[in-house]
Amino acid sequence: MRLLKSTQVIDLHPNINNRFTRKATRAIVMKGDEILLLFTARYHDYSLPGGGIDEGEDNITGLIRELREETGAHNVTNIQEFGYYEEYRNWYKTEFDIVHMLSYCYTCDIDAELLAPKFEAHELQNGMQPLWLNIHEAIKHNEEVIKNSNKKGLSIERETFLLKRIVAELL
Repeated sequence: MRLLKSTQVIDLHPNINNRFTRKATRAIVMKGDEILLLFTARYHDYSLPGGGIDEGEDNITGLIRELREETGAHNVTNIQEFGYYEEYRNWYKTEFDIVHMLSYCYTCDIDAELLAPKFEAHELQNGMQPLWLNIHEAIKHNEEVIKNSNKKGLSIERETFLLKRIVAELL
């Protein structure tokens, strides 16, 4: 799969050897200019549905599971590689200093009807909800949050980059 971008935080911990890798999948589901996204009330931002790949799970199985859990999407078909985004961030727990985050992105199709999501407790606390939104509106909104908010989440730069890349390559 092709690398879309590699980033690291400005103040990355100097002990780069004390790190772990977290792999995740991200789904790109389009209907014309509309894209299936997650809105997170805590950070007031939009992101692609997806999340961590479980132990023993391959990328595609993780993608399908995460889509179902976060959006209620089912009958996922026509899965195609889009690319991956790599990040190095400081870790907040004592056992590691750095997390090496790999987000594998795939385009896919789903049934038109969404079932009820099955959010985890922290996702409910963060006020996550799936929705269809014009991709240009999502980009504009996230850019405003990046510019004006001091409560923005760690993933908003990645998500906004990915949305712009989707527009450039898929629309």
